[in-house]
Amino acid sequence: MTKNIAVIAANGKAGRLIVEEAVNRGLDVTAVVRGENRTTAQHAIIKNLFDLDAADLASFDVVIDAFGAWTPDTLPQHATSLKHLADILSGTDTRLIVVGGAGSLYLNPEHTLQLSQTDTFPAAFVPLATAMGEALTELRKRDDIKWTYVSPAADFQANGPRTGAYVRAGEEFTTNEDGQSAISYADYAIAVIDEATAGPSDAHVAERISVRW
Repeated sequence: MTKNIAVIAANGKAGRLIVEEAVNRGLDVTAVVRGENRTTAQHAIIKNLFDLDAADLASFDVVIDAFGAWTPDTLPQHATSLKHLADILSGTDTRLIVVGGAGSLYLNPEHTLQLSQTDTFPAAFVPLATAMGEALTELRKRDDIKWTYVSPAADFQANGPRTGAYVRAGEEFTTNEDGQSAISYADYAIAVIDEATAGPSDAHVAERISVRW
């Protein structure tokens, strides 16, 4: 059965590639955007994320949240937008897959030290990583929705190549044999759609996963 997927903030860099990956696999995709749909999605809902209601998302098997906020005054929207989506999907069978960040990945088995808490983490990105990490913390408290949080590698390359390959990991920060943590938006999109189309036994419900090359 073809999955019916909605991609929120589909006009963004990550959102557009996620839409493209889904459409190329023959999925039925709806872009949720504030203005003109600039993606390859077959359908569009023109609406602000915060104005969405349960009826808007009722027909979807999977909702992919690619929303991002970058300025100091909008960073809290990572948490408030995710709470809004969780609230309107509460009690349904619709999966919520969140495009996350790398900063909240753990560096130790005890899960007490996050990547963003290290001295080598770029200071300019600490507020963003903190806001996204707080949103994930709140999401973990929800047992009324089928959520999955997908963290990219530390070097998340907007214009990187689509290699068609990636390594999936879990809560802890991992690198390749050369000590590198990187992935392109295009290969990240592959991982997200793989998760969106996974069968019940393979889906990572109520889990955070991470992907890298």
